[in-house]
Amino acid sequence: MAAAQHHQLWWPGRMAAAFGPSFLCLVCLIYFIQGFRSFVWTAVSYQMKDVMKLSPSTSQFLVSLAYFPWSIKPIYGILSDCVPIKQRKRIPYLIISSCLSLLPWLILGLSQALRSSANMLTALLIVQNLGSAMADVVIDAMVAEAVRSAGPEFAGDLQSLSWSSMAVVSCMFVEDSPKGFHNASDEHKYVDNQSSVTVFSGKGSSEGTRRRKGTSKSNNRSPQAKRTESNEKHNGSINSLPCLSLRSAFFSLCTAFKQPNILRPMAWFFFSNVTIPNISTVMFYYQTEDLNLEASFLGTARVIGWFSLMLGTYTYNRYFKQKKLRNILVFAHVGLAVITLLDIVLVSRLHVQYGIADKYMVLWGSALADAINQFKMMPFLILSGQLCPPGIEGTLFALFMSINNLGSTLGSFLGAAMASALNLSTAQFDNLALGLGVQMICTLLPIGFLSLIPKEVTGLTS
Repeated sequence: MAAAQHHQLWWPGRMAAAFGPSFLCLVCLIYFIQGFRSFVWTAVSYQMKDVMKLSPSTSQFLVSLAYFPWSIKPIYGILSDCVPIKQRKRIPYLIISSCLSLLPWLILGLSQALRSSANMLTALLIVQNLGSAMADVVIDAMVAEAVRSAGPEFAGDLQSLSWSSMAVVSCMFVEDSPKGFHNASDEHKYVDNQSSVTVFSGKGSSEGTRRRKGTSKSNNRSPQAKRTESNEKHNGSINSLPCLSLRSAFFSLCTAFKQPNILRPMAWFFFSNVTIPNISTVMFYYQTEDLNLEASFLGTARVIGWFSLMLGTYTYNRYFKQKKLRNILVFAHVGLAVITLLDIVLVSRLHVQYGIADKYMVLWGSALADAINQFKMMPFLILSGQLCPPGIEGTLFALFMSINNLGSTLGSFLGAAMASALNLSTAQFDNLALGLGVQMICTLLPIGFLSLIPKEVTGLTS
């Protein structure tokens, strides 16, 4: 009878019954703020191109360097798991990370000289990413705990909620984001919005923590009696664990990571990112300098991309998460290769003879790329969350994400090196089609190493 009532519950009701309304609000809030970062980072791209007059390869190198803090997330995970502040593991780190995320934007908004200096801009962006990455580690650990307690069938739903929260804020603000730095000296709009990080992170995390400490009360109101009992026992065991020492945490991390069922899939995801040279910054320069696409149009393209991201997330959860993981990843990489082929057509101007405008090529490419990329990202997030053992959730999940981020960062460095080798500059895009061809071939390479992914694993369970 309880099972029948469970299936009749509307999706938000099921989520609230499984995780608690306060925890869902926390997740939405953190990812909502993460989505807002795209509003400012688009402005950073225009700052580097129009104000600082940097070359495409230099801009891509600096952006890749600024994102390096996302590649050392296990450090933040160890801190949050093993070094509590006033007997609390999560809330203090959310507050600290929020401050680190806010201050760089405030400084850049107030000082034109600092944001016009390549060294100072990069340094402040590194600090900002440090705060954002730390906050991401803490909320990821909380999500991993919640998913393991509620059951793997909720993993895709919780990730859908997370990505949807990011997409909503991006759709709200990103269309106007290219104007951010041009108006910053007068109105500091992007600073004012970012100030909500500190308040929301502190309050939301407190509510989320209270929810887990009081799980028995909230779950008693759930129609799922059996799940409630298991959640109480599991949360009690987690809360009763003593604070791990740094040494024991490192040992547990190494022991867990050396297991073949963890090491092999993570090796594939790292390889699938590091082998693909990312030249997205070069494409941004090409679209604005050679195609003369306006900032407002590129903002619209990004909004469409976020809508397609939500569509891709829904499609994955509705139709693909029961499929074999190998088949899903093949589909994702072949699809991404096709998107790169569309970029080659755009750069080669082959579409012009068929009367297709540049704007339509860019719009379709942006929409399809974000949607297809979800078919690779969603299995990675779900698999990572399920593989985390109790006690070191933050550390191990952060390690998984760091592997993925490090691969992407190295791929960006590789793309910057390739752009420099091909002599791609603001006024020179003759070899861009060749670079995209290399990128398309590299996108297909990871398919040959899918034997690292267990054959029977699906997009839902590990």
